[in-house]
Amino acid sequence: MTATPTRIDSFAAAKPRHAVLSGWGRFPLSESDIYRPEKIAELQALVSSNGASLIARGAGRAYGDAALNDQNRVADIQRLNRMLSFDPETALLRCEAGVTIAEIIDVFLPRGFFPPVTPGTRFVTLGGSIAADVHGKNHHRDSSLASHVTNFDLMLASGEIWRCSREENPDLFWATVGGMGLTGVIVEVEIRLRPVESAYFNGELIRAPNIDAAIEAFERTDSEFGYSVAWIDCASSKSSLGRSVLNVGNFATLDTLPQNLAQDPLSVTPPIIPTVPFDLPGGTLNALTVKAFNAVIYALYRDTRARTIFDWESFFYPLDWIRSWNRIYGKRGFVQYQCVWPLAESRAGLIEVLEAISASGRASFLAVLKKFGAQDGMLSFPMPGYTLALDFPVNDTLLEFLETLDAMVLKRGGRVYLAKDARMRPETFRAMYPNLPQWQAAKALADPNNRFSSSLSRRLNMDPA
Repeated sequence: MTATPTRIDSFAAAKPRHAVLSGWGRFPLSESDIYRPEKIAELQALVSSNGASLIARGAGRAYGDAALNDQNRVADIQRLNRMLSFDPETALLRCEAGVTIAEIIDVFLPRGFFPPVTPGTRFVTLGGSIAADVHGKNHHRDSSLASHVTNFDLMLASGEIWRCSREENPDLFWATVGGMGLTGVIVEVEIRLRPVESAYFNGELIRAPNIDAAIEAFERTDSEFGYSVAWIDCASSKSSLGRSVLNVGNFATLDTLPQNLAQDPLSVTPPIIPTVPFDLPGGTLNALTVKAFNAVIYALYRDTRARTIFDWESFFYPLDWIRSWNRIYGKRGFVQYQCVWPLAESRAGLIEVLEAISASGRASFLAVLKKFGAQDGMLSFPMPGYTLALDFPVNDTLLEFLETLDAMVLKRGGRVYLAKDARMRPETFRAMYPNLPQWQAAKALADPNNRFSSSLSRRLNMDPA
């Protein structure tokens, strides 16, 4: 299906806001002309007008330069956030791509529905989530967000809008999923929500004294719990290397809730959310402070296994409890490094990387371990295996160290997540993503003049030859 909205040619000449942008990691910085269309027709006029290259940007939660377009155009789609229809029988929601996961939860959790997959923050748009093919704590069971998207409407460089699904324009569907916004602008999405009986989780906190115990706990609880994640201590070493606390759970049913919660199962009292009001001084997060913090966190969980009930916010979004938490890394920002290894290589890969981090004295303040399941998509990040996400403050030697980690990951058949990357080399990217030629062929058909471009795509030489 192809539809062409009415053009508003005058919008192409509207004066943009010229400003400095960054990803959530605040590294690197980029200057761009920023447009904020309020209607699909305004976006179409901008996209189809002659001019510099363009990339769509949602809530700005990609960590690196995926939603940056230095010295070129950026289309901020956050005003395109109308919810269009919902069928409670099928749980199908249709909405514009600027709708955030937070807005979906606010509207539909009180009605007994929840997003089928969510990343570690709810302040992301659906369009950006599809472009990054985000994953969550249930990937081992439910795969990525794209598995629950029935179709989306994609605006091409010509201004035409094409319906994309597994049956209609399938190559473009799979090139757009995980394609980092480079095939076009997603304007509408149809997604199937998950029916839930409560806003709470029944689960366990599991203390693992080292990485082998952590992997064993993931494998043991794999079939019992649909959601699992581990905080991992990257400052530990030797026999304690990779010590962790796993958080596993399922949405609680009414018959499993305590009486006080079962009386109003879909309502949770919002927490008081503090804000980091300014950039912390450089060097606040160092090997000593991170090691001390990790020791305190690990000591809090004395029981090897503890049954508990979580509310949805604390289970899914612990970082959302602190607004502007990226300021704790100081003005220079940070790089989030997320990699994945095939299942057979995951243990050896984790040990190798954790030992390298421990030896370097660069303990990651936030380190998360998850297990992935099956995955489709030309440039989608997940593969069956284990994934590790790390945060490192930017300093003069960080990028060289991360290239060392790249080599370790690559030699074991792993890869690095594009939505969080800010510095990978193009030759490393090509080796990690062997489906790139297939993606480039689909990109060339949808965008023959390469109108959709970003700082990331140019850095990685992603464009078709």
